[in-house]
Amino acid sequence: MSFSDPIGDMLTRIRNAQERRKNTVSTPASTLRGRVLDVLQSEGFIRGYSETKFENGAAEYEIELKYSDNVGVIRTIERVSRPGRRVYASVKNIPQVANGLGVSILSTPKGVMADHEAKAANVGGEVLCRVF
Repeated sequence: MSFSDPIGDMLTRIRNAQERRKNTVSTPASTLRGRVLDVLQSEGFIRGYSETKFENGAAEYEIELKYSDNVGVIRTIERVSRPGRRVYASVKNIPQVANGLGVSILSTPKGVMADHEAKAANVGGEVLCRVF
C-alpha cells in the first residue's frame, strides 16, 4: 500500500485512535515517522512507541497514546506542510503554537526537531505539523 503523504497518514491514525479512546495505534515504520514520534515523545504528547519487524522485512510502529483524566493529551494535531504545498519557515518566522503551549515540528538540516529546539539551534526548515 503506497501513501502520497506518510506523515499525514500517521497523524490521522493518531487523531482517530485518540477520538476512539484507544491505548495504542500502529503505523508503518519509516525514518521520518520515527523522528516525528521521537519529538512527540520528548514533548510529552505520547507515552512512547516500539518497532515491530515482520518476516517479510516490513516494520511497524506501535504508538502508546497518553491520556489525562480520560481526555487525550493531544487536543489538536494537524499537518501543515503537505505534498502539494510545502511550508518553510526561517528561524525568525517559526510559528508559535497556542502561545507556546503547543509545538511545531520542523524538518531542519540538523534533523527533525521541535520549534524551540530549532530556535535554539538557529535553523529553520519545513514545518511538518503542529500539536497542542
